[in-house]
Amino acid sequence: MSEEDIEILAEKDVKVSHNVISNLKLGSGIAPIGKMLEKGVTVSLGTDSVASNNNLDLFEELKAAATIHKGVARDATVITAQQALRMATIQGAESLWLEKRIGSLEVGKDADFIVVNANQSFFYPKHNPVSHLVYSGSGRDVKDVYVQGKKY
Repeated sequence: MSEEDIEILAEKDVKVSHNVISNLKLGSGIAPIGKMLEKGVTVSLGTDSVASNNNLDLFEELKAAATIHKGVARDATVITAQQALRMATIQGAESLWLEKRIGSLEVGKDADFIVVNANQSFFYPKHNPVSHLVYSGSGRDVKDVYVQGKKY
């Protein structure tokens, strides 16, 4: 993808779903997500399908998105844990044009959220919960799921 391509994506307000594990499994390459974010492109995270990502664990996508681009760029500041979490939450909602209803916990929005069991050794020390969630968490750590404020 060229710089010009990324400029067009930004100019046309194209929403990009970054399905990093699926792309790796299929040998499709690694998208220049850092450059897209720098240019203001909305990037969300996805798991694709069971045909190209057997696990469908969004936490794996979080970690992969927050790490693979660091290795490619040889820059530990590319795609921070906070940026990856935003791709999984508010930017996911923006990609669906639903950011006024979902994607963040705010008054007037649907209360869609998860509760994670953080009483596990890999969530310590508790100085940076976002970092622990992105780099150490997995779907198996989800204790409860709430949709529109109702526990499921």
